[in-house]
Amino acid sequence: MQRSQPLPPVGIIFDSDLGNQIDGVLAMALLYGLEGKGECRVVATTVSKPNVKAAALSEVIARFYAGEVSAAYAAMGRTLPVGLATAGPSKEDTPMLAVLGKQTAEGKPAYVHGIDSIQQTANPVDVLRNGLSAQHPGNAIVVATGPATNLAALLKFPLFLHFVPERARLLVVAAGSYPDGKAEPSIAADIVAARKLFAEWPTPIVAVGAEIGEAIPFPGASIEKDFTYTPAHPVADAYKAHQAMPYDATTAAMAAVLHAVRAKDNLFQLSEPGVITVLDDGRTKFTPTEGGKHRYLRVDPAQREKIQQIYTEIASAKPVPRAPRRRFGQQQQEQQQQQQQQNQPQQPPAAKPQP
Repeated sequence: MQRSQPLPPVGIIFDSDLGNQIDGVLAMALLYGLEGKGECRVVATTVSKPNVKAAALSEVIARFYAGEVSAAYAAMGRTLPVGLATAGPSKEDTPMLAVLGKQTAEGKPAYVHGIDSIQQTANPVDVLRNGLSAQHPGNAIVVATGPATNLAALLKFPLFLHFVPERARLLVVAAGSYPDGKAEPSIAADIVAARKLFAEWPTPIVAVGAEIGEAIPFPGASIEKDFTYTPAHPVADAYKAHQAMPYDATTAAMAAVLHAVRAKDNLFQLSEPGVITVLDDGRTKFTPTEGGKHRYLRVDPAQREKIQQIYTEIASAKPVPRAPRRRFGQQQQEQQQQQQQQNQPQQPPAAKPQP
């Protein structure tokens, strides 16, 4: 009887508007920190902000948490291609993107990356499709923080109704305000895409509203204390560039990542099932509905301090070198080869020559 191979940690597809809000950078730090602990795998990254520097920052953070920042490391295949939207809101440079120009004391670039033009990025729909297709069935979770531009484009893929739910079991989206709150920038930036996403996405959706990020802020003191083990830390530099220190950042994007990876820990409370609709002014409205596929997170006051501690400890953890990435098909091929070797009959030892 053949023994089935255990599933690898859940694969995370991460889509963000990196470069706009600092919680997107913090969420990437948390995500790669969780990957370093073996709790998940980052299998695709896409950026909805149509700015090449935003894609470059995504690669810089990925390389940093992979444990190496040399160009040779990328050549070994240990960083992922970055999918970048070519159209959409917020094209402008932001202060945090200026960290890409940081130099060392010797006058060399502090952060090495391989993205200087749109040609060095990938089509976000292709990256999302490839990331999902490389996962075992039901062993992927999509996390979206920012406008729904890229995911809405994925929904135009002809086979998405079959393809997406086959590979992904959940979408966690950091956008909106619940159950019925103020307009939130990520929704307002692309209302058409947000409306399409909530109406057509085929898996269950958990929404993380702005109120979650405001209730459990990331302490700016952690940047000054926990990220100083290296003179060039892209997260700390982006945090300081985004806004004058000291300040505490909102964390809706971090909450989305944490719930996606550690939902079984019940760190947050879940609302009853319902339906989320997007109003014309960018507000989101949650309507409880029996059998609804949408829920939203609620803060559990008893877990607030614990969650904040998780944010600071994991996001600031020193990088853990990653093993080379393999696609699902490569894993299957290797397993088949191993099985064939195990099934081959053992050759008897050669007879010793008679004297």
